[in-house]
Amino acid sequence: MITVLRYGHRLGRDKRTTTHVALVARAFGAGRIVLTADDESVVSTVEKIVDDWGGDFRVAVEKNWRKFLRDFPGTKVHLTMYGLPLDDVIDKIPRDGDLLVVVGAEKVPPEVYQACDFNVAVGSQPHSEVAALAVFLDRLFGGGELARRFEGARLEVEPQARGKKVNANP
Repeated sequence: MITVLRYGHRLGRDKRTTTHVALVARAFGAGRIVLTADDESVVSTVEKIVDDWGGDFRVAVEKNWRKFLRDFPGTKVHLTMYGLPLDDVIDKIPRDGDLLVVVGAEKVPPEVYQACDFNVAVGSQPHSEVAALAVFLDRLFGGGELARRFEGARLEVEPQARGKKVNANP
């Protein structure tokens, strides 16, 4: 299973970005997100999306992210513009076992770089952690997650050349 650790969430400031990190994690194949701040609005928004759009994605809060990172039993990947290029390391990242993908919201403490097995750069320019997570997961799954169907969905998009159509209870 893939877990995304979103550390450094600042209440009031990072609500929208953290919500988008969670939605990308879910849509692109992760099984859960671990938040480091108990922001009920983010948790409830993501849980509502899961209820409506399906899947078994989970949200957890772990205030002691350092311990969580240190004790995580699988492979740890930190997404940072200072890491090794994604194309150089993507094939070295194990696909079996648990995988933790770490994305930050604030200045990265040195211990994150040390604790992770891979520090991966999705480009070497400043950009959104939401984009970095989407590109990383897409490369990890080779694009397969884009065709994924979610069990238990109450809503589902019907692709259209123009306009929007959402089916209820598909």
